[in-house]
Amino acid sequence: MSALIARQAQPSLAERLADLAVQALIDEADLSPKPGLVDRRGNGAHNDLHLGLMHASAHALWPAFKAMAQAAQLFGEVGQPLREALGQLGREGETEMLRVTAGVNTHRGAIWALGLLSAAAMLRPDAAPGQVATTAATLARLSDPAAPHNPDSHGARVCRTYGVLGAREQAQHGFPAVLGHGLPQLLASRRAGAGEQNARLDALLAIMSDLTDTCVLHRAGLQGLGRMQQGARAVLDAGGAASLDGRRQLRELDRDMLALNASPGGAADLLAATLFLDRLTPAASAPTGSN
Repeated sequence: MSALIARQAQPSLAERLADLAVQALIDEADLSPKPGLVDRRGNGAHNDLHLGLMHASAHALWPAFKAMAQAAQLFGEVGQPLREALGQLGREGETEMLRVTAGVNTHRGAIWALGLLSAAAMLRPDAAPGQVATTAATLARLSDPAAPHNPDSHGARVCRTYGVLGAREQAQHGFPAVLGHGLPQLLASRRAGAGEQNARLDALLAIMSDLTDTCVLHRAGLQGLGRMQQGARAVLDAGGAASLDGRRQLRELDRDMLALNASPGGAADLLAATLFLDRLTPAASAPTGSN
């Protein structure tokens, strides 16, 4: 067999972006110990989720992420046609997710965040993470007439009750929790020699320390949100996940989140977005095959 025939075709940029999105979801799920969240230790504050289900859900979303990146390539610019295409593809991805998980919502928020970022990265393959997030925000601010209106969803009720912004607004504002907290902390902890897993935990905690997480508000109200934010700050103030004092604070936060039945799912989705943006440069610079 000739080397030319045996050589595998290079994946397209759309495929590489889908790979990055799925890997970000898997890395977020595997990261341990995460307070209140599914990880390698167990189910956290959930009785309907487990690590295997999170992995299966992430893999099931690969075609949707690829399709959203391809849609951006097809339309070639931010505009209403692309926004509506992304909305439809996201809903199709959610349907497949729910089929694989037997109706359990594992990654609805992540489809929104990573779908927008995948499309933005396709439009701006050489851009810095902040520029990609800005492009995604411009897309997110466009309307999608076909989007279902569900005022009784958990997120919608929480936003009304507490007057807070949710996942949609986080994207529309350019992912401030990611660019202002998650990504800077990830890079700072790496520079400090924390090790990759501890750096990722610190990034999650930095997001938790500031985010108004509607998942926590839904499950545990303002008490749960306050404990999440205060506890996350305490871990970082004690030296982060790589330090002995930080680990003690992290164990206490995990214990309290479980007692409150609080799971920071919004922060988890934004950690996945942080990891996606962190890895964009190598993906964009790799050889591109046929799309």
